[in-house]
Amino acid sequence: MKPNKKIKAFTLSEMIVVLILTSIVVGLAFSVLNMVQKHMFSIQQNYTNNTGLNKLETSLWLDFNRYNNISFDALENELKFSTALDSVSYKFNEQYIIKEEDTFKIALKNKWLYFVTNPVEEGKIDAIKLETTKVLQNQQVFIFKPNDATVFMK
Repeated sequence: MKPNKKIKAFTLSEMIVVLILTSIVVGLAFSVLNMVQKHMFSIQQNYTNNTGLNKLETSLWLDFNRYNNISFDALENELKFSTALDSVSYKFNEQYIIKEEDTFKIALKNKWLYFVTNPVEEGKIDAIKLETTKVLQNQQVFIFKPNDATVFMK
């Protein structure tokens, strides 16, 4: 009498089913990974853009409060800050703003200038409102300087 020595194993059809299910799960995992990577990239891009806008806002705010004379030259598209000892200027281009060695990669949609709450095109100003393009969700930055009596004296 021969002993029954049958080896327990999976059949070929069972192995194929397992391979098919595994490939489906791996495919889903890679597609989810791709979506997460795209989402993380967009978050990083948004953070970078907002950081640039915040740096511009901080720089403008510091200069508005540091300098006595603020004027805008429409021909040069340049915002000039000056005191008796020092001066700084911001040059506005379509896709960026230049302040000395700094470049703010911010595209502006609109720029409004004000002097004593009245809109002006050029000359002395005491407030500026900037609106970004759709890339930065049309965010607005408003910077102003409280005027002292010397501004109104002739």
